[in-house]
Amino acid sequence: MEVETPEFGCTCARLRKLTRRITRVYDAQLAAQGIKTTQYSLMVNAAAAPRTVSDLAAIMDMERTTLTRNLRALVKQDWLSHGVGRDWRTRVVSITPAARRKLAAAKPYWRAAQLQVEALLGDRFVGTLHDQIDTALLQLPFAPPSLEGEMA
Repeated sequence: MEVETPEFGCTCARLRKLTRRITRVYDAQLAAQGIKTTQYSLMVNAAAAPRTVSDLAAIMDMERTTLTRNLRALVKQDWLSHGVGRDWRTRVVSITPAARRKLAAAKPYWRAAQLQVEALLGDRFVGTLHDQIDTALLQLPFAPPSLEGEMA
């Protein structure tokens, strides 16, 4: 059975390509502080308040297992701590003083990356891109609907 190619090509492939290119800009700047964009983002989100792993995963729109894997390196670096929550089944993620210092040192590099992206793409384009991303995020559920009926 031949599948018809969508008019615009693969949206996922294009978005992943864009994300990789933008991530390279941020990673190049943050390298001066010895961290990656993913680590910076996790620490920023954890800095807001201690959160359960499930809550942090929901805020970051990540699978819980992926988040847990990413947290290990930050716990090992003593940038995040992992404690017991309200009961033995929940784990709470908190930021450490070392991570607060790391974030303060890294913030100018993150800002430089943001300004670099804005300079490369243009302020108006970045603003429009943010608006379109926010709209898409509102329209797409975290867990995709089942496609079982469509595949038959």
